[in-house]
Amino acid sequence: MAPVAPRSGDAIFANVERVNAELFTLTYGAIVRQLLTDLEEVEEVNKQLDQMGYNIGIRLIDEFLAKSNVARCVDFKDTAEVIAKVGFKMFLGVTASVSNWDADGTCCSIVLEDNPLVDFVELPDTCQGLYYCNVLSGVIRGALEMVSMKTEVTWVRDMLRGDDAFELQVKLLKQVPEEYPYKDDE
Repeated sequence: MAPVAPRSGDAIFANVERVNAELFTLTYGAIVRQLLTDLEEVEEVNKQLDQMGYNIGIRLIDEFLAKSNVARCVDFKDTAEVIAKVGFKMFLGVTASVSNWDADGTCCSIVLEDNPLVDFVELPDTCQGLYYCNVLSGVIRGALEMVSMKTEVTWVRDMLRGDDAFELQVKLLKQVPEEYPYKDDE
């Protein structure tokens, strides 16, 4: 019998229970607006969005692994491709591309073709330092940490800031060896 092939992002997205995209977008916008009101400093809001994303990512990875049936990634390049092609499609309904690899294969860019979080959004002049979608960088960082990859995720380009695309830079800081809580009896 042939091995079960991993499901593509499209196949998973078709079978995942979804919420209304406009409701999701507007709810996220309300969260960002409330953070801006409560914290007042744009840099603090960026940190809070990243932390919220991190907390989501450390939980979301379990659902991703359970529903996607992807095989264990052999290296960081493979991991980045899975995030771009399967992860973003599965949870946001969009695809992304991976580019700009460094020579070591430890740093790349993930470019989003579309970003549903920014529908209906215009940043006022008082919020020009805001990385509105910073929750996504936290999600990636948190999810990768749960699979033993310590990363740094930053925004390089943001269409809300006048750039031509949404681009995240993902840098592998270190591969954390897996530790087991107990030793097998010999």
